[in-house]
Amino acid sequence: MGIEHVLAAARAGVVRLSPPEVAAAQAAGALVVDTRTPAHRVEQGEFPGAVVIDRTVLEWRLDPTCPWRVPEATGPDLQVVVVCRHGYSSSLAVASLRAVGLHRATDLAGGVEAWVDAGYPVHRGPADVRP
Repeated sequence: MGIEHVLAAARAGVVRLSPPEVAAAQAAGALVVDTRTPAHRVEQGEFPGAVVIDRTVLEWRLDPTCPWRVPEATGPDLQVVVVCRHGYSSSLAVASLRAVGLHRATDLAGGVEAWVDAGYPVHRGPADVRP
């Protein structure tokens, strides 16, 4: 099987977003969630307007039925856009979010690297880090 098979299965049926599409979705109210490590965020910069949630607690923070959710996790119709460094771990995270009922979860194709390459801004902080 291997990771390529797992990644393809995770992306099946998901419309991944380009940088301009993420910007438009965010402007329309989508919740952008950054799962990059602190070191990667320092290296690449902070994603504007994103909520930073560690990948290890992502499902608990975004499941609208969970007592440990973030306030933005308002319901299953919330559009969540997950961003990571290159767009691989975000796809796996999206599959998990869809499994807990967030049917509009998607990710940024190419990750923050694609965002920066497309000329979109990042900043040096502070970040909206959620425990």
